[in-house]
Amino acid sequence: MKAILNVFVFFIMCNLFAQEKPNFQAVDSLYREDQFYVGITYNTLQKLPRGINQNKFTPSFSFGFLRDIPVNKSRTWAFAAGLGYAINNYNQNVLISETTFGDPSYAILNSSYDKNKLTLHYLDLPIEIRWRNSTPQSHKFWRIYSGFKVSYLIFDKSKYKDGGNKIIVVGNSDLNKLQYGAYLSAGNNTLNFFAYYSLNNTFKSGNLINNNEKLNLRTLNIGLMFYIL
Repeated sequence: MKAILNVFVFFIMCNLFAQEKPNFQAVDSLYREDQFYVGITYNTLQKLPRGINQNKFTPSFSFGFLRDIPVNKSRTWAFAAGLGYAINNYNQNVLISETTFGDPSYAILNSSYDKNKLTLHYLDLPIEIRWRNSTPQSHKFWRIYSGFKVSYLIFDKSKYKDGGNKIIVVGNSDLNKLQYGAYLSAGNNTLNFFAYYSLNNTFKSGNLINNNEKLNLRTLNIGLMFYIL
């Protein structure tokens, strides 16, 4: 986590310097915008079954590259596609364990505990349509980017800890390998609001043994996005 925070700070500093371009640079009529991105969001679980709740604040991180493809002469409209990496964290009260046969098992924790966290690592494939009022002379501008993202799960880990008792599950077969959803990024200059909503469930068909409800959980991510030329 410390290494991720260091990368995040590095990208922000690069972004701040990139936004201040010297006035003596030649005008580039074929300029492109926002090639790299770094995001920090808060994940909220949607469609929660009875008894499930989130606790503690756990930020999630994403970063990647987007190829900007302008489609009009003034270059205010563009498409973009790219590749990214995301780490999503969830602090909640669903205990994930394994049966003696290695199958995942889920139960709602009703008593206090030290830690219960699910961490998911994804490769992201975003594609978006962009509007901005930028010019070749200035890179401080308003933007609205709307897109669709397909994510492939490459690593997952759930960890429960209460005193000396630990339960760790890696490679949960009940998690959907593919996630997809829609997102929106809008703002001015460095500060941009970002929101993403998943259109399919995080789990395939997990049943809570407490109340026999399915874990049909989806994700709403809300936070900030930083772009770097």
